Amino acid sequence: MNNKFSKTTLLWLMAAGCTIAAVAFTVKKTKPVKHDAVSCTKHTPKAGCVFKTLLGLEAYDTATLHKNKEMVNAALKKGMNWMEKAQGNDGGWGAGSHYNQQVTDPHAVPSDPATTALVAMALLRNDEHSGNSIYAVAFEKGVRYLLNAVEQTPVQATTITQLQNTQPQTKLGRNIDVILTAQFFTNYLQQSKTMVVKKDRLQKALQRCVALIEKAQDTDGGWKDGGWAPVLQSALANNALETARDAGVKVDSNILNKSRDYQKGNFDVNTNNAVTGKAAGVLLYSVSSSARATAKEAQFAEVVVAQAKKVGKLKTEDKVTKENLVKAGMDNATAEKAVAAVKIRGAASIKAQDKNVLAGFGNNGGEEYLSFLMTGESLIISGDKDWVKWYDETTSRLLQIQTDNGSWQGHHCITSPVFCTATCLLILSIDKDIEFFIKTK
Repeated sequence: MNNKFSKTTLLWLMAAGCTIAAVAFTVKKTKPVKHDAVSCTKHTPKAGCVFKTLLGLEAYDTATLHKNKEMVNAALKKGMNWMEKAQGNDGGWGAGSHYNQQVTDPHAVPSDPATTALVAMALLRNDEHSGNSIYAVAFEKGVRYLLNAVEQTPVQATTITQLQNTQPQTKLGRNIDVILTAQFFTNYLQQSKTMVVKKDRLQKALQRCVALIEKAQDTDGGWKDGGWAPVLQSALANNALETARDAGVKVDSNILNKSRDYQKGNFDVNTNNAVTGKAAGVLLYSVSSSARATAKEAQFAEVVVAQAKKVGKLKTEDKVTKENLVKAGMDNATAEKAVAAVKIRGAASIKAQDKNVLAGFGNNGGEEYLSFLMTGESLIISGDKDWVKWYDETTSRLLQIQTDNGSWQGHHCITSPVFCTATCLLILSIDKDIEFFIKTK
């Protein structure tokens, strides 16, 4: 593992701004699994249920990962098969228009970069780790679709698609296409064992995406044209910039620092609650965004303290405090921000696991699935022992609402089965990328 420092509830009375589409679901749901999952709360984890992290915690026993291993694997296979069949002739996948959400046939809507990037990330995570490359052809077509979208974008353009009012754009923000595409390119560069296109082509496209993301930052550190739930787009933009920098792409540090400060402002550690003004009034969106967007910065602070202990600058029992970070060699301003990130990450992660936050399973839109994904990622990045219980309970719930054809449906806001299925596949297989999440640069 590279030890170089890192640079890096749910209020179901939805806000009036969310237009609920009249979607007719013709697919029957699978029978529920026999046991009921209890919502995740802070608890004392079982011994051995901790993965090995950069902080030197005990080795994680993957055999105890979750109680539904066989069912999860079956659900993943079923979902991936459905996804492959949903691919468009142009190599992409689409979520459809916000104004025609009744259209759920994946072949009756145009492909869009945001949805394609999510699907590509799911294919990358599952197929790369399978060793069989079952979906190699579909994956390559998806990669080329995204590269073409970026490369054909005019220099003066602000987005990578001419499509407007897609479901992801309307709910997550106008810049979501380039944000998710950048995240996929980064994941591909860092995780793939083989490349279906030249590496320098991917890097050039990623740099172009980063430039477009940076250009769209708002004065408050968030991102412009944020759609119905701006905080989600801003958190995803923050993640894309962090990981792009990890991949060696030039990222403006001032823009990234403004973004991190904006994310910290979305959670109040004094009241232990979220500021939901830009989260459509939905607490889940705010807390999951805050937890995920502060995870890398908090991880950095913990690594600094851990390494200072190794060289004798700090005592074994010393915690992450401003004073200890300064002793470890960090300047005062950076130390103060890092400590704030640690506090917010911890408090927001706990809040995101509250039973009221998770109460809506079975009545979710794509935003909820994305929020659950960000919560899981933040728990893993921070080495939080609660992630194992979160994972077991979350997968149990997702298994109950997968449809017979292998997809997952959205019941409000982002209703696209393609978008929702891709995100659920990423949640179910999140354990496959533990090393990617916890490594530092």
